[in-house]
Amino acid sequence: ERRAAMTIIGLVSDTHGRLSAEALAALADADHIIHAGDIGGPDVLHALEALAPVTAVLGNNDFDEYGSRVGRFAHPVIDGVRFLVAHYPRDVQIGFNGCAGLAAGDPIPQVCVHGHTHVPELLLGKDARPADYVVCPGAAFRPRGGFPRCTGRMLVSEGRVLGVHIASLEGDVLLSAGEGL
Repeated sequence: ERRAAMTIIGLVSDTHGRLSAEALAALADADHIIHAGDIGGPDVLHALEALAPVTAVLGNNDFDEYGSRVGRFAHPVIDGVRFLVAHYPRDVQIGFNGCAGLAAGDPIPQVCVHGHTHVPELLLGKDARPADYVVCPGAAFRPRGGFPRCTGRMLVSEGRVLGVHIASLEGDVLLSAGEGL
């Protein structure tokens, strides 16, 4: 039985203008990269775009220097998986009245990605509902909460999330769910 092709999505946030060699290496094999804000300058996006297509959102420390392709929210569909990306955690928390990142009638995302806290987070099941996952890749620069600098990786295929993990830039897995990456 031939296995369906899989897509590797690199997750990064809070680079604040500094993208280390280790962070670039952690994202080097990604097929698509999501940056959840506080980019810190066009140079960071250019470096990421040299690796793979990038979906990015503005953080509270970003200015409108990226053009119309980078806004407050993004709703990419990557290999059939629906994402909602925003910088603030509150903008991806979907309640009874929806959330800031969704318009009335928008489909519920399977994965919500945020930054801002500089602390890695991986919620699934009832903690993530109505989405399947809520992910913060932590911070690639200036981590908080005793965590190291880190990035995330997600494996998706044909509309399904196969696995997600967040690892330090040294490669130590901090949070993980699903298939190994």
